[in-house]
Amino acid sequence: MKGWTEEEFKNRDLMAPCGLYCGLCGVYIATRDNNEKFKTVMGNLYGTNPEKTQCLGCMQPDPPKKLYGYCKLCKIRDCVKAKGFYSCHQCDEWPCDMIENFGLATGQRVMKRTIPIWRAKVALHGDEKGSVEWARAECERYHCPDCGAELFRGAQRCRKCKKPVADKLDGSL
Repeated sequence: MKGWTEEEFKNRDLMAPCGLYCGLCGVYIATRDNNEKFKTVMGNLYGTNPEKTQCLGCMQPDPPKKLYGYCKLCKIRDCVKAKGFYSCHQCDEWPCDMIENFGLATGQRVMKRTIPIWRAKVALHGDEKGSVEWARAECERYHCPDCGAELFRGAQRCRKCKKPVADKLDGSL
């Protein structure tokens, strides 16, 4: 599939417990591609310097190589680890107050869409393969409907053809 590799689908470091698959995060994509211009764009969006706008996935083992500042402070990530899970899809208390009160409406919409899909994929394929299939399905979804270019989660316009994509994906920020 255009944009992501099989290794990325299998990489547990990218399987954000909340359902916001890290492989679709603009900060991860800018880091993976070593794209300084995109790091600057993402840094401006989140209010961080380009040199601090880098991440290799929120579920990296401690100590992480490159973990974005916001991800370091994530209460959902801490909760999942404290419960011995690797994802909210394993928790009977989902959706909890942390999901219901998540600070970004787009993120909350994505979480509420993805966790049920992750659960269904795991029920169908088992934990390992189901999680990989969930990651693959998320990446398949994030392509421009007009030109086919890969997108990042939260994209408002396609970086290639410049057409609006937000309403076809996760809505406006």
